[in-house]
Amino acid sequence: MSQLRATVCSLLFLGLQLVSNLTSSQSLGQEPNAAQTAQYFEQKDILYRNEPELNDYAKLRCRLDLYYPQNMAGFPTVVWFHGGGLRGGEKSIPTDLKGRGIAIVAANYRLHPNVTAPTYIEDAAAAVAWTFKNIERLGGDPNRIFVSGHSAGGYLTSMIGLDSRWLRAHEIDCNSIAGLIPYSGHCITHFTVREERGISGTQPIVDDLAPLFHVRENAPPLLLITGDRDMEMLGRYEENAYMWRMMLEAGHQHTELFELEGYDHGGMAVPAHPLLLKFVRQITTQPNN
Repeated sequence: MSQLRATVCSLLFLGLQLVSNLTSSQSLGQEPNAAQTAQYFEQKDILYRNEPELNDYAKLRCRLDLYYPQNMAGFPTVVWFHGGGLRGGEKSIPTDLKGRGIAIVAANYRLHPNVTAPTYIEDAAAAVAWTFKNIERLGGDPNRIFVSGHSAGGYLTSMIGLDSRWLRAHEIDCNSIAGLIPYSGHCITHFTVREERGISGTQPIVDDLAPLFHVRENAPPLLLITGDRDMEMLGRYEENAYMWRMMLEAGHQHTELFELEGYDHGGMAVPAHPLLLKFVRQITTQPNN
């Protein structure tokens, strides 16, 4: 490993400690300790799709859990999608994001092999649309909705935030998302989607179901986070590094990339949470936010 990379990773580690301490003692956009003293309310298994043609499996999986501060006006919200290769996984509220002055919407979605692409993306978009349409009545600010997720959840995050058609189906502009924070997500077409098409997992594809296909100048702010390139799933850091570069080439002014040295694909989520909180704080404390 080069001396430069070692230095950057050391500085990042120190920064993570600083951010963790800061966000532990301050809520986002509130006075210090307001997040800790606030009361938080949690609702589980809210159905976010209500089309009459939904089958029993859809009614089982198209549900979300909601965690939000009470008596705190204008709080930000993070919609969180679990990982699992689009084949497994279960919604949960990340513990390290609790008590930080933000709402968390943790959503399930239908899975392979019960469904195929683009159903996963459609469900994710429906969960985000539900949040846009409901968070204000709970005290949240619909202009401060972020989307994040780990692995497959990171892939879904990028797809609904960069490809406008999925949220447009719900009459929502994807550029209304305050920020995208995919954790170690595919930037090429997801390996499960490729498998559904009979394409080998070692054959990279960039088509309209790849986040890379939708790089553009006017996308929401984007924070890409991966684990260590030598410990990640094959090519995952490199995909995200290329995504970062191509977003910059497209003229996007707010794309960042972090590599968390010493953390593999599964272990990188916990040290990524302080970066998410810092990113949310930066966006929500800007003028006009």
